[in-house]
Amino acid sequence: MPLREPFVSSAGERSERRILLLRARGDEGHEGWGECVAGEVPSYSPEMTETAWHVLTRFILPGLLEREVLDPVEILRSSGWIRGHHMARAAAEMACWDLQARELGVPLGELLGGDDDGVPVAIALGVHADLGALSDRVQEALDTGYAMVKLKVRPGHDVEPVRKLREQFPTLPLGVDANGAYALEDLPRLRELDEFGLVMLEQPFAPAAWLDHARLQGALQTPICLDESITGEAELQLALELEACRMVSLKPGLVGGLHVARRMHDLCRDRGVPLRCGGMLESGIGRAHNLALASLPGFVVPGDLSESRRYWVQDLVTPEFGLVDGRMPAARGPGIGVEPDLDRIEVLAVRRRGFGDLA
Repeated sequence: MPLREPFVSSAGERSERRILLLRARGDEGHEGWGECVAGEVPSYSPEMTETAWHVLTRFILPGLLEREVLDPVEILRSSGWIRGHHMARAAAEMACWDLQARELGVPLGELLGGDDDGVPVAIALGVHADLGALSDRVQEALDTGYAMVKLKVRPGHDVEPVRKLREQFPTLPLGVDANGAYALEDLPRLRELDEFGLVMLEQPFAPAAWLDHARLQGALQTPICLDESITGEAELQLALELEACRMVSLKPGLVGGLHVARRMHDLCRDRGVPLRCGGMLESGIGRAHNLALASLPGFVVPGDLSESRRYWVQDLVTPEFGLVDGRMPAARGPGIGVEPDLDRIEVLAVRRRGFGDLA
């Protein structure tokens, strides 16, 4: 799928997404959909679209055939011996959550224990060399109803654009996201961001730089929000134990699915750690799953759940996602609350593999 415009971050520039979708069909004919959030290259995570395809088709999906499964939590037990590959595993598990919610005739958010009030959302803006154009994009986002702006930063493009936005929008809820572009020797530069009253500084260092994140958080007033570092429950527990952050960006497709994401939500809520639901340039299928998770009460910071038209000329679902009174509405229909556009998916598909009745 081509992006509406190139998306630039410290990890590089992207102009299209190669998306892996998974469809699950139950005995009564209901279908659920999942989306793998892995990227095309291993710049964000070791997992890629190609590795997820291999792990799903070679190891995970064949093990699901001829088995009676009564709960999505059971889906991954047959592949519990696989180390890592959380994104591939999550795609299968989340498709089955959608399937179960459709079989029960309830919205997925309700099945997870969330509310139906919709959620306030943030918009993530990539690196802009033209600060005037950046200000225009922020004003457009505020006029649309976004509750927060998250700006991508990297060395050489950080304090100046933040200062410009803070001068122009003094009350704007503003956060920054470094995607691991800095190192501990950048501490003096990162300290300068404290004066701007930011909601968060997201993922300043590499994912495994636990001690450096803890040192930085001890030196900053601005909450560090860990994202790429939080790939599962063990990583979350380590972050909290080391006090390496004061906020967490939780992505179900990154941590292994909705079941583990819900447990991690509960842990953060018990510890008083605010959550936001991150996005990974998903189509409307993945976005719908994120929205269902974000309806849980611990998600108190606006997450990256932008409208469909923010990224896509045309999404893969109907209806497409749009803000209503500054919030992303919760699903009203069963499951993820949107229907995959099968004709469009068929036109865009470059590879298919079926198992069982879908072979």
